[in-house]
Amino acid sequence: MIERSRSELGDFLRSRREKLRPREVGLAEGRRRRTAGLRREEVAELAGIGVDWYIRLEQGRSVNPSATTIDALARALRLSRVEHLHLKALTRSGERRAFQTESVPDSLKRMIAAMKQPAYITGRRWDLLAWNKAANDILAFDQLPDEDRNILVSMLTRPAARRLFGAGWADEAKRIVAQFRATHDLWADDPAFRELLQRLRKDCPEFSVWWKSHDVRGTAAGLKRLHHPKKGVLSFEHASFQWNDDPSLRLVIYTPV
Repeated sequence: MIERSRSELGDFLRSRREKLRPREVGLAEGRRRRTAGLRREEVAELAGIGVDWYIRLEQGRSVNPSATTIDALARALRLSRVEHLHLKALTRSGERRAFQTESVPDSLKRMIAAMKQPAYITGRRWDLLAWNKAANDILAFDQLPDEDRNILVSMLTRPAARRLFGAGWADEAKRIVAQFRATHDLWADDPAFRELLQRLRKDCPEFSVWWKSHDVRGTAAGLKRLHHPKKGVLSFEHASFQWNDDPSLRLVIYTPV
């Protein structure tokens, strides 16, 4: 798990370096520049660290950066707050137990069952663990086979999801891929996460391109516009909440607007 996490760390640094333009950090483009992004030595200089040391870090070799170095790299690469936090998490990543699907307490199931708004619960791998009738009426979770009860699988591989989100499907799909990336990189060597990734690559033509960009986003509230086959166009505000008793559980609520 440690070696795989270092590989994800290196890939993340490389993806940010390649996306950053020299002019954004006050450097000349230069005629001999083969790629549009920064060179490794330029990142090292901007961060005030050794070039060889940075190369080892990007190659996923055994290097343990200090908090000061992480902050310097975040500044050099112009990372957003979410990306900075992700970089910190990757450098702290260590051995983990094998992933196991979470269980939802009965009290939490009863709570969402009593809600009038669509609500559902996911785990850290974005598996669908529980939902209420209102959510099923809109998102048809009951119709999913057990192996498809995962937000990423449902959203990225089912034609019904593309129809439901209409013209907004690609933006919504890229958003959840970037959000999932933040968790995946900490579990990259776990068989359950590898299996999910393999399926998404196989069944969603767009996924590999989005995944390669290594974009990372935090969870945030927003607006969804759905095109339901029977109910017509529906608009919802959505928000998500971590369960204090088990932070791996996430409650998502849709509020009609």
